[in-house]
Amino acid sequence: MTSPAHELRVGLVGYGLAGAAFHAPLIAADPHLRLDAVVTSNPERQHRVRTDHPEAAVHAQPQSLFDRADELDLIVVAGPNRTHFELASAALEAGLPVVVDKPFTVTAEQGRALIDQARNRALMLTVFQNRRWDNDMLTLGVILDSGELGTIHRFESRFERWEPAPKSTWRDQGPVAEAGGALYDLGSHLIDQALQLFGPVSTVFAETDVRRPGVEVDDDTFVALAHTRGVRTHLWMSKLAAQHGPRFRVLGDRAAYTKYGFDPQENDLRAGRRPGADGWGQEPAQRWGVLGSGEEVHPRPSELGRYEAFYAGVARALHDGTAPPVDPADSVAGLEVIEAARRSAAAGTVEHVH
Repeated sequence: MTSPAHELRVGLVGYGLAGAAFHAPLIAADPHLRLDAVVTSNPERQHRVRTDHPEAAVHAQPQSLFDRADELDLIVVAGPNRTHFELASAALEAGLPVVVDKPFTVTAEQGRALIDQARNRALMLTVFQNRRWDNDMLTLGVILDSGELGTIHRFESRFERWEPAPKSTWRDQGPVAEAGGALYDLGSHLIDQALQLFGPVSTVFAETDVRRPGVEVDDDTFVALAHTRGVRTHLWMSKLAAQHGPRFRVLGDRAAYTKYGFDPQENDLRAGRRPGADGWGQEPAQRWGVLGSGEEVHPRPSELGRYEAFYAGVARALHDGTAPPVDPADSVAGLEVIEAARRSAAAGTVEHVH
């Protein structure tokens, strides 16, 4: 077992949005991790890596990392969604623990295969479901634990953006077979949060639409979940929302909680700020959600967001052999919901989740 004093050497595959704005800065901010190498074949991104992380080696191909597996302690897969399964499998085959960005894989079957492969090789495998550490998600967890809302009967959650001009990336142009589109991209977060908060689901109904000219995959999607414990969840994900609805609305038989606006951590990371900076994860009071019933409502201070908790959990898992911060089986359950949603949208039916 690696000594706790030893910095774990991390190889990052991919330096697009996920790699550059999320994984690399969070890895660099963790005292137990060292960003040792980054893989990107794009010359502009290679230059950016050398500027952002001059201590990291730059490689054009992932195989360069797998060939020096004995010099690394962890691989992070942050390339396009379609590459997740192949790259994670190759890393495990090389004997390396793996973090995979969401969505875990394109299909639940692929996810289960990776879990089996990791188990057979006694290697850690986890999925970057960072939105579990959003300030609103953490705040809602505290509220639910307090019982202030009573028995929950409805949960509404949204990731809505205003991007009327499509981007020329796989997220907008890639086929569904590559896990492009809002359901895989934004829905992976929303579904994971719903499952974490209210448990497994029995049925799924979905509507998926392509609203913007030139887009190849869904950019305006609605998903309804019936949880086995009785809660009904409604999820909206859109790239064409000129005005945004509440991020969360949670209805109980004693009170409700409504929250607008997004956690600030993503914008802070994009702006170059890192965990530990003054005010990290803190939301101004004017953006707090409100809790109560009827006219009797009051602001509920937001918990501090803490994306850094994910990689702290990864480091603990590798040092101590404890469970990783996200069980990959949770992400397979999310993929099963996505697959049921795709079937539902195609046929106009309510689909059962097996």
